[in-house]
Amino acid sequence: MLWAVLAVCAAPVIASYFTYYVLKPSARNNYGTLIDPRQYPIPDLGSRTLDGKPAGLKDFAGKWLLVKADGGACPQRCQEQLYFMRQERLMQGKEMDRVERVWLVTDDAPIEPLLLKQLEGMRVLRVDPARLAAWLPLETGMHLPEHVFMIDPLGNLMMRWPKDPDPKKVSKDIGKVLKASGIG
Repeated sequence: MLWAVLAVCAAPVIASYFTYYVLKPSARNNYGTLIDPRQYPIPDLGSRTLDGKPAGLKDFAGKWLLVKADGGACPQRCQEQLYFMRQERLMQGKEMDRVERVWLVTDDAPIEPLLLKQLEGMRVLRVDPARLAAWLPLETGMHLPEHVFMIDPLGNLMMRWPKDPDPKKVSKDIGKVLKASGIG
């Protein structure tokens, strides 16, 4: 009888060690690529607002940031991604106020006033392209304008989505982190 009681008590502990060390899950639960923030701390990007005042990503601490980098000319592909970021924020419903959109402009090209009007609410910063390229991790064979990144409210770069992402899957990723996080 004593052995039966010990076996019943020890079984959950043994099962947990077995599943943790032997049966590791192979499926992942996120669509975007998770990034180890320890490897990519936010550097000083030499950023400034469109009117030339110094500003940086750390100024938006406390919010989840959807970040995209591209030139000021912003071709059609760039405009589609900026619209995508707006829609992803809106898809979060009552949680959308926790998400901020940031466009990092990598050159001094003028930005069309009509485009800025369409991007109402988006933060736009001009940054040093060399510093930005040295910081953001890219998928092999990809270019910086092809990705959208996410930064958490503590200022940690944490996720990157692929080129031409599935909006529903990205929205699900954002919803998960907002639900799991008590900050931002």
